[in-house]
Amino acid sequence: MLLVITDHATKEEIEKMAEDFSGYIKIVVDMEKGILTGGGKRHVEGEQFLLESGSKQKNLWGGGLDLESSEIDYNSMINIRPSQNNFSRDIMSEETRKEFDEIIKKLLL
Repeated sequence: MLLVITDHATKEEIEKMAEDFSGYIKIVVDMEKGILTGGGKRHVEGEQFLLESGSKQKNLWGGGLDLESSEIDYNSMINIRPSQNNFSRDIMSEETRKEFDEIIKKLLL
């Protein structure tokens, strides 16, 4: 289930977001607004929701969270962004990864 998280998620919200992949949450973070979407089967679902809600493409980055290990990953098709010097599915910038981690930790962990 896709949810938008603007404040620290409740246990129930985390469980709902993890339903699609049994303990793993696909995440799209709006780096400018400090919010995220979690859940859904594809990152594009969260990306589209945030874009329709006024977010800017350049601020959206995708990845995921394994709830068992609390490991954050940075892999998503929405991250392929040559205009921002990111030619990979992974977030390549260490600075962007750090901000991505901070927002996920603040809202989900």
